[in-house]
Amino acid sequence: MNWHRVLSVFLLLGLPALICATTVVAQEPAAAAGEAVDEAVAEAVAPEGQAAVEEAAAATLSATDEVTYTINTLIMFVCAVLVLFMQAGFAMLEVGLNAAKNTINILFKNVMDLSIGVLLFLFIGYGLMYPGSAFEGKWFGYSGSPMVTRDSESPNMDTTFSNSADFLFQVAFAATAATIVSGAVAGRMKFGAYLVYSAVITGLVYPISGMWKWGGGALAAMGFADFAGSVVVHAVGGFAGLAGALVLGPRLGRFKDGKSLPMPGHNIAFAALGVFILWVGWYGFNPGSQLTYFGASNAEATTYIALTTTIAAAIGAVAAMIVAWVMFGKPDVTMALNGALAGLVGITANCDQVTQVGALIIGGVAGMLVVAGVILLDKLKIDDPVGAFPVHGMCGVWGGLATGLLGTSLPEVGGETLTRIQYIGVQAMSTAIICAWAFGTMLAVFFALKALGMLRVSAADEVAGLDISEHGMHAYPPSMVTDSYPGAHTGAPAAPVTVAAKALEASAH
Repeated sequence: MNWHRVLSVFLLLGLPALICATTVVAQEPAAAAGEAVDEAVAEAVAPEGQAAVEEAAAATLSATDEVTYTINTLIMFVCAVLVLFMQAGFAMLEVGLNAAKNTINILFKNVMDLSIGVLLFLFIGYGLMYPGSAFEGKWFGYSGSPMVTRDSESPNMDTTFSNSADFLFQVAFAATAATIVSGAVAGRMKFGAYLVYSAVITGLVYPISGMWKWGGGALAAMGFADFAGSVVVHAVGGFAGLAGALVLGPRLGRFKDGKSLPMPGHNIAFAALGVFILWVGWYGFNPGSQLTYFGASNAEATTYIALTTTIAAAIGAVAAMIVAWVMFGKPDVTMALNGALAGLVGITANCDQVTQVGALIIGGVAGMLVVAGVILLDKLKIDDPVGAFPVHGMCGVWGGLATGLLGTSLPEVGGETLTRIQYIGVQAMSTAIICAWAFGTMLAVFFALKALGMLRVSAADEVAGLDISEHGMHAYPPSMVTDSYPGAHTGAPAAPVTVAAKALEASAH
């Protein structure tokens, strides 16, 4: 027993109580005289018996439980805010890598991803994702409760953090999965269709696949590991984005006569700012997924997760820079920015169980993979304006597989620890199932919207820009809203501003 800690607790809790007791004894006559008044005030201020109930509930918790619950709840809340702040990062990244004439549309989509996501997750998604112990090992379940149950009267010591903090943290993840798609479909999708998509992915697609792992579902029972969501969040968003890009088709002028005509973004400064915001937000995403932070071992684990996350992001940016430099002759900042994000996505599934060398390998491979992915989409004539699929889809899959290859915590299934080969197999199969679910479901949604004539704006509206055609306003003064790639619509040569864009155009010729 740590007597210093016991003495500290006594001094902190006992002395104030002793002082209060002494004061009460000294003022007993006055207190007795005003007792009726105090009771009347208490009844007027709070519901009958509320104070007694709260006092009784508090009395059931030890001092350690009180501290544990408080620290875990507050840190989880801070982490939830960091993840929510990532919405700003996604918005700035997408705005920067697209034309100025679509800025309002992009910002609006990011606002609605979060807003619709909160409501749909509150009423439907949360119950689907966490249906309760009765559905452990299953593929589908629903808790039957459309709202968050408060635990103010009886603090939830099963999780050691408040139900409200848990919801805020989880809904931020749902919004992240949804907003990844925005970049892949930018510049040509109707706003109404996007709202439908956002509702489906946050209310149905993400919660169900999330239940398979984090809700104690079928994949969790098989031993699938995805600590913070390389597959459950990022691959889901990446493959949904790929489905959208395929059904929508490329932006007008993106590919002409079998040639690639890159369409550079209008503000690389915004894009860089977005990546830095996302990097910071990832410290809520990954370390926050530790879920309980009280105690020396949990505190160390939380900061170690931040360490591996930082290593992977850094090496991802460096690897992407080097590969692009070698391939295109000069270093390209947009490739380095996506390389940092690629490293972050790759490490998200395994940041808790890989060594620092493992983090270097995972981030480095992800950085190289994202460059290859951008080139591959260009060769296949798939238009993904921000590289959402290479970053989140491809690197999300890599994160899931890398967990099996390099993870140090082999899972136990049915009382037996999986072998390395079995672990890799479980990771590969589970990753494939989740990606197929997201891609297949959203492909059907996008095709349905297309069949109804709701999916893509007209050619004239696309040329004018979605800001004015969809929302009737510009983000900048009209004189400043010029097309970043006038050649795409006039027949004149396009004007790529990034090294990678110029090299891709040359290779297409």
